[in-house]
Amino acid sequence: MLYPVVCPFCGQISPKGICDECSGRIIYITEPRCMKCGKSLQSDAEEFCPDCRERRSHITQGKGLWIHREPVAGALYRFKYRNKRQSGRILARELAMHYTEQIRKWEIEEIIPIPLHISRRRSRGFNQAEVIAGELAAASGIPVRTDVLFRIKKTSPQKSLGKNERQGNLQGAFAVSGSWKVRENVLLVDDIYTAGATVEKAAKMLKKAGAQNVYFLTISIGQGI
Repeated sequence: MLYPVVCPFCGQISPKGICDECSGRIIYITEPRCMKCGKSLQSDAEEFCPDCRERRSHITQGKGLWIHREPVAGALYRFKYRNKRQSGRILARELAMHYTEQIRKWEIEEIIPIPLHISRRRSRGFNQAEVIAGELAAASGIPVRTDVLFRIKKTSPQKSLGKNERQGNLQGAFAVSGSWKVRENVLLVDDIYTAGATVEKAAKMLKKAGAQNVYFLTISIGQGI
């Protein structure tokens, strides 16, 4: 009664979480999509997006649920920067509902949220990727590990940088615990995927530590560079 469930997109009371009106406004990512990162493609004749065609990827495969446009962009902003964790859980449950079977097909052994630097986590109060990972773990029964991947360098927000600057910004940003019992198939989780620099750097470190396959899931995928 005091804290009713509200739709993460419009803020109206909605016992089911996402209300019917907003459900019709969000854009799901469908085929054709990039075979590597899951980004929407313009044509069935394409196999990979421009970003994935240009680089040697450390990701085996990844997918996202929605295109990063309104009302998705606003809901994720409020979740991330205004501490709307309950809204974040609703979004994450939708991701879990669509991709739990895919997680099993990938034979994932551990779910690893993209970490925040300790100073950013302290100022924000939580890590949005951990909230998402927790819902995926609850749906799949696969454990979340927050003691494997660490952000050891305080970086500038990726959204404020150009494509080439993003790579340099993340140089040396991540480290993997030396005590990690390496798993063959692991899943990285984050809220948004745009050009993939963050996920790629994290995956590179996990593969250097011995992981064979690194997959990822995100709530949304941006269409920009």
